[in-house]
Amino acid sequence: MQLNAPLTITSFPNKPHHSRPPPLLLRFPRPPTIITTFTPSNSLLSSPRKKICSRLLVTASASNIDHVETRNNNKINDSELAPLFNGDTDKNYKEEAHTDTEGALGNQSIWAQMKEIVIFSGPATGLWICAPFMSLISTAIVGRGSSIELAALGPGTVFCDNMSLLFMFLSIATSNMVATSLAKGDKNEVQHQISILLFVGFTCGALMLLLTQFLAPWALTAFSGPKNVHIVPAASKYVQIRGLAWPAVLYGLVAQSASLGMKDSWGPLKALLLASIVNAIGHLVLCSFLHYGIEGAAWATMASQVVASFMMIEALKSKGYNAIAISVPSFSDFLQIFRIAAPVFVTMFSKVAFYSLITYFATAIGTHAIAAHQVMIQMYSMCVVWGEPLSQTAQSFMPELLYGFNRSLKKAQTLLKSLMIIGATLGLVIGLVGVSVPWQFPNIFTPDPKVIQEMQNVLILFFVALSAAPCTHSLEGTLLAGRDLTFISLSMTGCFSLGVLLLLLVSSRGYGLAGCWCALVGFQWARFFLAFRRLHSPNGILYAEGGLYQLEKLKAS
Repeated sequence: MQLNAPLTITSFPNKPHHSRPPPLLLRFPRPPTIITTFTPSNSLLSSPRKKICSRLLVTASASNIDHVETRNNNKINDSELAPLFNGDTDKNYKEEAHTDTEGALGNQSIWAQMKEIVIFSGPATGLWICAPFMSLISTAIVGRGSSIELAALGPGTVFCDNMSLLFMFLSIATSNMVATSLAKGDKNEVQHQISILLFVGFTCGALMLLLTQFLAPWALTAFSGPKNVHIVPAASKYVQIRGLAWPAVLYGLVAQSASLGMKDSWGPLKALLLASIVNAIGHLVLCSFLHYGIEGAAWATMASQVVASFMMIEALKSKGYNAIAISVPSFSDFLQIFRIAAPVFVTMFSKVAFYSLITYFATAIGTHAIAAHQVMIQMYSMCVVWGEPLSQTAQSFMPELLYGFNRSLKKAQTLLKSLMIIGATLGLVIGLVGVSVPWQFPNIFTPDPKVIQEMQNVLILFFVALSAAPCTHSLEGTLLAGRDLTFISLSMTGCFSLGVLLLLLVSSRGYGLAGCWCALVGFQWARFFLAFRRLHSPNGILYAEGGLYQLEKLKAS
């Protein structure tokens, strides 16, 4: 079969079946024979040095199945299409699919799998690194000038960087909805989805702009506490300047996610790399040469975010879509966004709220503690994102092994083992690298010996918390691939609640900054053990052999 030639699949509704009863969905009257033509796309499960495997996409009528969804890897789920085929037709289709997926990741040895995972996830790392890299630049340059301004970056970044993570539900909803419309081949629907999501992004950005301009001083005063009133003016200036970019940031986030939904990662990556360069140059000019301090850092970061958003819009326009036109979504559009985004929002809110509370309790300790915490948490953020591509890899590769016609839970278990080996190795590497920088070169961030002392007091806890992160991302990515969203949101909420209790305990007993980082260690390892236990339970998505169980879980999610 030619890889570039259209693929025609014909269903035979009147063909007699064998003795086994047909699936429930086929008991209804059948539509006329459907002949659908598709051009197969390149599978993510193929090796670049082997032949490109084609994934078979089938469109079914509404009388056979209620809907066809796309997963986070932007592919149509095969399990919902399985009831359309039975008897010899099912057998022939599976044989052809098996031939087409020869060389797939699930069929490779564990070492070959690990190699392909690295090739796939490597370029995606850049998308996750750029944002914390910008904040790390601010931390390093501002800390060289003033410990007070370095301390002010703590609550300042909470109200800028951490708050932006709450809007990741926009990213997930955009990529999912755009990919769904693309799978249907409806370009007008794609444009509609982009337009309504751009409206939602711009509206949220405008509201955040108003909040930061009018409520920032009050919120920062409440957050910092009476002991740190002296850092509020600097933190307020930082938040208000960066707040000017909120509409552009969320508008660009939707444009970036739309490009990712179209399987274009290079466009967003180029935009973020250019933004990082603008950010670095801005810091050098405004902070090092012109000595504007924390305000210069805020202007440089704000300018880089506007540049990135403009580049995202241009990347989307180059694909033939209008990235300027916005539409007010209807109630059904809002409902569709909510169904996709709600579990993700609960998960992200719990995570962001916990990290913010750690900064809150560290701020209450004193100026030197919050300055040291700002350095360590920015180093942590810079290192922890290296595990995020493993989550995306699991979401891209697992669905075919969990729900496809060549469903194989054994291969899915082997793939998770490969991800865990890479995650454990990566955790050790980034943990050692992350510890070595503030240990051997603390003067990069601050010359203050008291701040350096506080930093080095939490190095071991920093390593223990960071080493678990990549494996945790692999496990949670597999749960996302299995659409076990209810468990993920509930487990994250539980970890957040236990983490808050631990923070209250260590704070009341006066354990200082080390106590705050002990709570972070408990939070990370609790996430790891809960996800690990869920995936390896007899009823987990990797061990439940019943196809009906899998289909019901998919529809329920």
